[in-house]
Amino acid sequence: MLSETLETLLLPVLEGMGYELVDLEYQGAGKGAVLRVYIDGPDGITLDDCAAVSQQISAVLDVEDPIPGEYNLEISSPGVDRPLKRPAHYEKYTGEQIKVKMQKGYPGRLRLKGTLKGLNDGQVLLEVGDEQHTLPLQKIESARLVPDL
Repeated sequence: MLSETLETLLLPVLEGMGYELVDLEYQGAGKGAVLRVYIDGPDGITLDDCAAVSQQISAVLDVEDPIPGEYNLEISSPGVDRPLKRPAHYEKYTGEQIKVKMQKGYPGRLRLKGTLKGLNDGQVLLEVGDEQHTLPLQKIESARLVPDL
């Protein structure tokens, strides 16, 4: 799968530069295709960070050439409603408000919003009001932080 190949190529580069790979997206085809790489750092992300990462990633992608044809590379911060993709994200943001969308076919509510209580043995613990939900990580379609504005 392309996203796994890209992650394998880019993760060591980003970690070596002191950044976290939050997410990857590849959309479109031909000249309109876009590879978006979302990064984060201990002090957030600046335009200079994006430029430095873009330069390094471009070099790796030019050499390895994992994507056939033309595409545009975009580097960005994950934003205030950052996605939660990896188990470490759920652990890091325990205590925060999140919104979760479950995969179709999941028995129960497909959209939930509540306080992340942690991750235990592949299960996301979510408190919605006075209800506790245990959600299988593999059945979560998407999860994002709810911005505290």
